Amino acid sequence: MLFSGHPYVLACTAVLMLLLASCQTDRNEVMAMGEKKIMPSQTGKDITMLYSDSTFLKVRLEAPQMVMYDKGTKEPMTIMPKGLFVSFFDDKGKQSTTLKANYGIRYETSRRMEAKYDVEVVNVTGEKLNTEHLVWDENTKQITSDVFVKITTAKEIIMGKGLRSNQDFTQYEILEITGILKIEDNSL
Repeated sequence: MLFSGHPYVLACTAVLMLLLASCQTDRNEVMAMGEKKIMPSQTGKDITMLYSDSTFLKVRLEAPQMVMYDKGTKEPMTIMPKGLFVSFFDDKGKQSTTLKANYGIRYETSRRMEAKYDVEVVNVTGEKLNTEHLVWDENTKQITSDVFVKITTAKEIIMGKGLRSNQDFTQYEILEITGILKIEDNSL
């Protein structure tokens, strides 16, 4: 007999086999949970969505690809994995601000949209915001960021961390300014 005279080795082997068997079961259960895939309810390519208020166009959103999920998630959402371009319009129907990003996600119930990766916002006066993450709250009509931001105006470049602004990016505040560069006019 292999284990005769060594009761300690026999006991350790039995405990080890029980542990391995129980770990196998747990691992299989975890693997089965991970196999549940959430399927999109709708998908589309080259999509244009228009948002209006009292028949006046307020927002035009264009995306090369959209994927909508309305089941299996905490909140129905639309993902734009290949980027987006958004135009905001003033009360006279004139384009006032644009937003573009390489990725976007819109949460339907909370009416909130996140733009990520190479985000750029340009307002009616030509001021430009660059950041990697921006949140637009449709309810409050505010845009915010909690990461590095850079705003380029005709006279200066302002850099910092965090931003609060109205949705047309005409009134904004950088929460923590880290630098200001003056731009000289060399046209004289």
